[in-house]
Amino acid sequence: QVQLVESGGGLAQPGGSLRLSCAPSGFNLDDYAIAWYRQVPGKEREGVSCISDGGSTHYGNSVKGRFTISRDNAKNMVYLQMNSLKAEDPAVYYCAVGYRGLGYCSLGDPSRYDWWGQGTRVTVSS
Repeated sequence: QVQLVESGGGLAQPGGSLRLSCAPSGFNLDDYAIAWYRQVPGKEREGVSCISDGGSTHYGNSVKGRFTISRDNAKNMVYLQMNSLKAEDPAVYYCAVGYRGLGYCSLGDPSRYDWWGQGTRVTVSS
């Protein structure tokens, strides 16, 4: 059974940091791109970042320079390091996998991602 489990969400102060993790079960991430999306109630899911199977990365404009996506294929894990958190960052963050073997990733179309986790909530408050 394919599953993705996010962890690392929680409460951070403005300007603070959190690191999210995405752990798959039932498959190996090596051949896939992984993306992080976030969603707040009443708004569309927003692409945060993605990393291709080859390691190329993309970031949404709102998080460029603050968030860093990385993958550790040896551990079969993906991370999202979130620094300089702002009041507009709170959301439920989801990891997703797709673009198998394509060597690139994109944030433009969430439907290109085949499997999604259940999400982890991030709150930013002083």
